[in-house]
Amino acid sequence: MKATARAVVRVGTRASALARRQAELVVAALCAAHPDLACEIATVTTRGDRDLESPLPAIGGKGVFTAELEEALRRGTVTIAVHSLKDLPTEEPPGLVVAAVLERADPRDVLVSRSRGTLAELPTAPAVGTSSLRRAAQVLALRPDARLLPLRGNVETRVRKAMDGLGPYDAIVLAAAGLERLGLADVAAERFAPDRFLPAPGQGAVAIECRRTEPLLDLLRAVSHPPTWSAVTAERAFLSGLGAGCTAPVAAFGREESGRLILDGLVASQDGRRVVRVRAQGDPSEPAVLGARLAADAREAGAEALLAAGGGS
Repeated sequence: MKATARAVVRVGTRASALARRQAELVVAALCAAHPDLACEIATVTTRGDRDLESPLPAIGGKGVFTAELEEALRRGTVTIAVHSLKDLPTEEPPGLVVAAVLERADPRDVLVSRSRGTLAELPTAPAVGTSSLRRAAQVLALRPDARLLPLRGNVETRVRKAMDGLGPYDAIVLAAAGLERLGLADVAAERFAPDRFLPAPGQGAVAIECRRTEPLLDLLRAVSHPPTWSAVTAERAFLSGLGAGCTAPVAAFGREESGRLILDGLVASQDGRRVVRVRAQGDPSEPAVLGARLAADAREAGAEALLAAGGGS
């Protein structure tokens, strides 16, 4: 379909500052690739935005940040929906498809601490804030004495809580990409290298979702970044192959090196005492195959028992 000045793309997004910034990145990419395209941003409030206290698994897992946006797509009140890819469940809803992913930002996790100290430099029994099972398990694997405290809210709120001298947190863990997109990268006291602390599948990537019958589908796919697409497809296939969702600490990181797709995966117990790490490489044109194979490798290496236990104790 040829874009014209009459084609208006309504870009659905959550209302947080980070979500709006990601929607703006999508609009910029679309307008750069298709100058005749007109875009407008429409905000949608999700259940995850309304309930900032409950643990994510208790209120529906990843889908709490996406369900209302996807319903807006089905109704046609928005043309596309912009998501943090790590928030999207691995199973695509009927009639909808992830059409593109922008070039990935820094996929790593970071530590934000009041003292500006690293995880190793925090005091004995530090209070570390996160509501992610994956982050909690890896923190405990590195600092078994850490006390994990729940932490919800948008990025700015979480950073403010971390820096509060009277607050309960010595430090918090969150995604580098979110800080960078909000101009807050300087607050990071430590950036965790993936060989020490693996990110969530899809972390740092922005996804564009639309109806499978969307006339602009080809135009949307034109702004996708192939190396990012390949990497995150492998990561999400690993997660899907484990069937873990939000119920167990699972991490994955893919990247292309010398023409090959390298994929690292992790499954851990929730207390961080048992960790299964696996790695595989394959053809970048077959990322889903690689992800599924690595999931099978993880099960054979002992992840099956961790998954059966719901991530362990």
